[in-house]
Parts: sequence; C-alpha cells; structure tokens
Amino acid sequence: MEYVAISDPGQHGMLPNLPPEEVIFGSSELMGEIRRNMKRAASTGMPVLFQGETGTGKEVLARFLHHCWCRTGSPFVKVNCPAIPVALFESELFGYKRGAFPGAFESRLGQVELARGGTLFLDQIGDMDLNAQAKLLQLVQDGHYRRLGSQRDEPIQARVVCATNKPLAQAVKSGTFREDLYYCISGLSWDVPSLRQRSGDIPMLVDYFLEKYGREYGRAVRPISNALLDRLQKYRWPGNIRQLETMLHTYAVFESEQVIASKLEDRDDDCLSVNVAADASVGLKKITQQAAGQLERRVILETLEANAWHRRLAARSLGISYRALLYKMKKAGLPLKRSQEPLSVGNFDSQLH
Repeated sequence: MEYVAISDPGQHGMLPNLPPEEVIFGSSELMGEIRRNMKRAASTGMPVLFQGETGTGKEVLARFLHHCWCRTGSPFVKVNCPAIPVALFESELFGYKRGAFPGAFESRLGQVELARGGTLFLDQIGDMDLNAQAKLLQLVQDGHYRRLGSQRDEPIQARVVCATNKPLAQAVKSGTFREDLYYCISGLSWDVPSLRQRSGDIPMLVDYFLEKYGREYGRAVRPISNALLDRLQKYRWPGNIRQLETMLHTYAVFESEQVIASKLEDRDDDCLSVNVAADASVGLKKITQQAAGQLERRVILETLEANAWHRRLAARSLGISYRALLYKMKKAGLPLKRSQEPLSVGNFDSQLH
C-alpha cells in the first residue's frame, strides 16, 4: 500500500496520486491520538518506532511523518532489515571506500548517507539478527557512523524511523532484541491499531480504493452493496488494510461481489462449532482440542490469504517457523498452494483426530 500524506498536514487536499491525511487516519480515536502526537513530535527529529500488525500502514505513517518535518524533495530511504545478510549489513548501511575489502573497486554510499537530510526508515527491525542490532546501536546511540575502510566518523544527518510487527518489549524479555537498542529507538513509540479496532473507517477506505483503481483503469467502479459493506465491517481482517486493498483491487477488475464474498466468513462462523450428539458422551478435553484445531486452521488460512499465499511471509506474520507452518498446514488439511476453489474456514471435524 503506497500512499503518503500531503506535505503540509494542516491543509486539506491531496497531491497527485496521493490521498489526504484524512484517509490515513480516519475517524477513530486511536488513530486521532496518533495523529495529534505525531504532529507535536514531528519537528523534534527524535527516533520514532511504529509497532503494529502486518498491513496496518506503518510505512504510510512513516512517510506522513517524513513529509511533516522534511523539506520537499528530501530523501525517504527504506531499509528492509531482515533482507540484508548480516555479513553485508555494515557495508549496505554505512557504505565503503574503494579498497576496503577484496572486490571493492570503487567507493559506495550506504543507506545512511543516501538518507542525508531526510528519513532513514528501518522496516521489520524486530527481525534483525543480534549482531546487526549491535552495529545499528552505535549509529542510533552515538549519532555517528563510519564507512568501511574509512578512518573518520561521519554524523548521521537523517531521522531514524523504525517499524515492526513484533512486540519489541516481549522480544527484549526473550533475548531476541537488544534492550539498549530498544530504549534508543522507542523514545517516541506508537502502536498502530489493527483494522478490527477501526472498523468504522472501512467505508471511507472502500470509497478511496475503488476510486483509486477506477482512475487507474479509466472507468468508474460500481460501488459495493450495503450488505457486503456490512460484512466487511464485521470481518476480522488478519491482513488489515493491505488485505482490504487487495480484495478491492480484485473487485475493481471483475466488479463481482462474489470475488470478495468468497473470501469472507459469515459472521456466524466467528462462533466455533463442535458436533456433539445429544446422547453421546464426549470429554471436555476432546471438545477443547477440536475447537482449538478449528481456530488454528481458520487463522492460518486467513493469514495465507492476507499474504497472497506467500508461505514464508505468512509464517513470519504468525510468529512461527516456515517448517512449523508447513506442518500445521498439512495437519489442518490445507493445500500447500492456493486452491482454485474458495476454501472453507468453518467446521472441519472430520479432519481432526
């Protein structure tokens, strides 16, 4: 989801291809509080941390903050932290001078220097290796960095903004995230609410995305029915705004409500069902295992759908290993690849043993 706030947050309007900030923050009190606090803190230049589920719009908020405090045209440099191998992290982030190591035939600027005068956005910081965290700590704590092969420290001249879908306070307790780094980056920290927590904003988001893709395809997209809109507001949205946008993009192509309805549960399915005959003697333990299995299958399926069946991304969203996800998918009777037919997330008692 690539949308950015207007450069002057006090205005109401939009730049070409970008919505106004009202679309970003909506009308919920949770987002309203974040909006007010971000505007107060925008000019400080302090590091910022956004925490929240996948797809809630953390990068969008980072870009909004960037436009609040940076001059027009200032760089916004995004670094996908876990995508950089630990061995290359220092050279990618800080750059290197010619001859710094075998193969360094010319000097190269790092991401920190490319962000000079703007924002250095460190995405998925909660998935960084501990060794890489140690290298980042010096940058954030001391405000200086050194290119590989250089003898001189350089001041960082960019605002550091971090984002993660992991609760870092818990990661600190478990030993997977450095406590000193956590305190360095969390002076200004906001928990971005899920779409479930701001379901009242869904009608506005629906209008925006349908208009957006209508412009992209050069035609007006037929509005969805009130009945379907009501179902959207009652849905759990494991993939949050990103999942909503993907659904509406598909609808804009086919203009068939069935392409959305097939991916949604009926509200009644939110209540787990177990089949117990009136004259049967069934232990509580078995019933509990059955209900837990139904819920686990539902969550896995919804997370796979939210991540376009990219299994490694789904495993990361669920906080489990890739191998654990494959095992659970097999146990729940889910295919390893997206099925051509919609998969039910309802009762599947026959698959439990």
